[in-house]
Amino acid sequence: MTPQERQRISAGLADRLSFAEIARRLDRPTSTISREVARNGGASAYRPQQAQQAAARRARRGVPATRPAPGPAVDAVAEVIVEAAVRSGMPRMTARVHVDLLLSEDGRRTAAELARRLRVSPASVSVAVNSLVENGYIRRERDPQRRRDVYVHDDEAWYRSIVIGSRHTLETTHAAADLMGEWEPDSPVAQRLAKAGAFLERVIQDMLDSAERWRGLLS
Repeated sequence: MTPQERQRISAGLADRLSFAEIARRLDRPTSTISREVARNGGASAYRPQQAQQAAARRARRGVPATRPAPGPAVDAVAEVIVEAAVRSGMPRMTARVHVDLLLSEDGRRTAAELARRLRVSPASVSVAVNSLVENGYIRRERDPQRRRDVYVHDDEAWYRSIVIGSRHTLETTHAAADLMGEWEPDSPVAQRLAKAGAFLERVIQDMLDSAERWRGLLS
């Protein structure tokens, strides 16, 4: 990452832009921006010059530039992602479990590990992982040797979640369309349902086409 890019990251953080928006403006992956900020003090303490100096020191030591150091900075970034997920409608506990898996080294944890790390009850973890599996954010694997489930956040998670979420929206749209026969075609309710259905079907289809088109970026 260049000094100019780090200056732009700093400016974006000062303007309270999201990591995704900063990444878009720099034509970089969002994960690159989040790692850069996390390893250099977090959003509130990021300084481009110090970040550049730290990168130079890592390069001299041969430390991989893409590996974030664990600690308070990473925790701060995790909390930012959790809050964003909550604002989008995800329950807080579900968001915490999702982010913990997302930021884990290999993207894998057992329910017991999640409960211990997040300091919550196994029941809370169970509800969260079931929701995440159902919506495609993670998948469940069985460990036959230890006879326990392992929850995995893999590269295909984003694709699966978009496809599943889109299908759920289409199911709702189709159910609403089935109700149209209960009203006269020119009634306000029927017209409202028709417009909403046409809009959502086209938007969702665009999302599915886009997800399929860019799926290769995850491989």
